[in-house]
Amino acid sequence: MADKTIAATNDYNLWRLMVAMRASYGKLNLLVATCDQGFYRDRLIQSYEAELGAGGTQCHQVRLDRDSLSLRQTLEGWQAQHPQGLNPPAVVTVLGADGLLGVRLGDAPSDQERFAFSAQWTREALRGFAVPLVLWLRPETATLLASVAPDFWSWRGGVFEFSAPTPLPTATVAQPREFSPPAAPAESTPDGPDPVALLQEIHALETQDPQSPLLAGLYTTLAGAYVDRCQQGKAEDYRQELHQALTVAGHAVALHEAANSGTGLATALNRYARSYELLGRYPEAEPLYGRALAICEQELGANHPDTATSLNNLALLYKSMGRYEEALPLYQRSLAIREQELGANHPDTATSLNNLAVLYESMGRYEEALPLYQRSLAIWEQELGANHPDTATSLNNLAVLYESMGRYEEALPLYQRSLAIREQELGANHPDTGSSLNNLAFLYKSMGRYEEALPLYQRSLAIYEQELGASHPDTASTLNNLAALYESMGRYEEALPLYERAVEIATQVLGPTHPNTQTFQENLQICQNQMP
Repeated sequence: MADKTIAATNDYNLWRLMVAMRASYGKLNLLVATCDQGFYRDRLIQSYEAELGAGGTQCHQVRLDRDSLSLRQTLEGWQAQHPQGLNPPAVVTVLGADGLLGVRLGDAPSDQERFAFSAQWTREALRGFAVPLVLWLRPETATLLASVAPDFWSWRGGVFEFSAPTPLPTATVAQPREFSPPAAPAESTPDGPDPVALLQEIHALETQDPQSPLLAGLYTTLAGAYVDRCQQGKAEDYRQELHQALTVAGHAVALHEAANSGTGLATALNRYARSYELLGRYPEAEPLYGRALAICEQELGANHPDTATSLNNLALLYKSMGRYEEALPLYQRSLAIREQELGANHPDTATSLNNLAVLYESMGRYEEALPLYQRSLAIWEQELGANHPDTATSLNNLAVLYESMGRYEEALPLYQRSLAIREQELGANHPDTGSSLNNLAFLYKSMGRYEEALPLYQRSLAIYEQELGASHPDTASTLNNLAALYESMGRYEEALPLYERAVEIATQVLGPTHPNTQTFQENLQICQNQMP
C-alpha cells in the first residue's frame, strides 16, 4: 500500500477510535487497536491523548503486569493507586500486551498464549471499570485473542488497525465487515491485507503447526481479502478470485466449526455468504447469512452492534433477491440497534439510515426514503466533512432519489457536487469518479440532454476499462448504459456491439443466470428488434 493511502487509512481509523472513546465516557468499552511498529503506536497515542486532553478528558496509561499477564489484575492494581482516575470523562490506554513474545519455551505456553488464556473469562470482572479501555496489540496477538479467547473478543467495542508508513506484510484481524447496497457503498474500504503475503503466512504456519488455532482466523482474513479486492475493482480476474474466496471461506468455516469458535465462525460464514452473493448465487448465500445472524444473537446478544451488521447483511441479500418485505424489518432492527448502542450521529447509524432509504426507494416509497437520506447526509457532513468521499456517496444517493421522483433540477447539483468531490479527493481516474460520471450522464439522458451525456459515458467507460479491466462487471454495466444512450439517439449500429460486449462480459464473469446478465440480454434483444 502506498504511504499516502496508509496515512489516509490511519487518519480515518484514528478518527473512528476517538469517536468511539468519546461515545463511551463513563462506561466500559473495550477498544482494540493494532499496530505493527511501536514507535508509530506511540505517535498515535500521543496524538489522541493531546486532542482528548485539550477537551478535558483524563488520559491514563497502564502497562500490563509481566508476572501475571492479567488485564484484570493490572487494572485493579492501577485503580487502587488512582481511585479518582476513572471519573468521567476518562480514557485508559493499556500497553505491554503488544510486546509479548509468541515463542514457546519447551511445553510452556508463550506469553501471548498466557495473556489470551487469562483474558478469556474477564468480562464480568471488568464490569467495575466504567471507562473506555484502549488495548494495544500486535496484529498476530489480536488474531490469537480472537481464536483462543472468543468470550473476551466478543465484547470488544471495535477494532482499529494501523500500519506504519513503511509496513511489513502482516495479517490483520478477521472481523465482521459491513456490506452496503451496490448503489450506495456507505463505508470506505481502504486497501486490505495482501493475499500473497497471507498465503505465505498460512503456508509457513501450516508447515510449523498444522493444528494452530490461528489458521482459522487467517483463512477468514484471506477470504475477506479476496472479497475486498473484487468489491474495490482490484481483482485481476473477478470471477476467479471470487471462486478462490469461496474455497478459502469454506475451509475457514470448517476450521471454526471444528474449534467451536462462535463469533469467529460467524465472521467466516459472512465471508462465505458474501462470495456467493457477489457471484449472484443468492439461494446459497441465504442460509449462511442466517447462520451468522443466529450465532451473533446467541453469542453477543440481540442488541450488539455486530448483530446489527449481520442483520444488515441478510437484509441486503433479501433486497438483491427482490424480497423487500423480508428485508424491511431487518434493516429497521439494525438501525434501531445502532441508534441505541452507538448513538444517533454515529457513522454506522448513518450507514443503516442509508441502507433503509435505498430499500424504501426500491419499493417506490420515496417520501419515506427522503428524510433518511437527508439525515444520513447530515451525519456524514458533520462527522467526516463536506468534502469527504463518503459525503460524496450520500450526495449521490440523494440525487438518485430525486431523479427517481422526477425532480431532475434538484438532483443535478447534487450529482455535480458529488463528482467534484470525487475528482478532487480520489482523482480523475478513480472508479468512484467513473461512477459519478456514469450517474450524471444517466440524469442528462433522462432530461433528454443526450449530447451532454455522451462524453460523460465515454469517459466513465474509459476509466473502468483502464482501472478495473475490460472484463469487469462495472465495465459491462457502463457498456450497457452507453449502448442505451446510442439507442435513444437512434444510433443502433453503434449501440448493438456495445450491448453484445456487455452480454459477453457478464456471461463470462457473472454467469448466464445473474440478474445483470439477463438484463443486458433483454436490452440486446430489444435493440435488435428495433433495428431497420
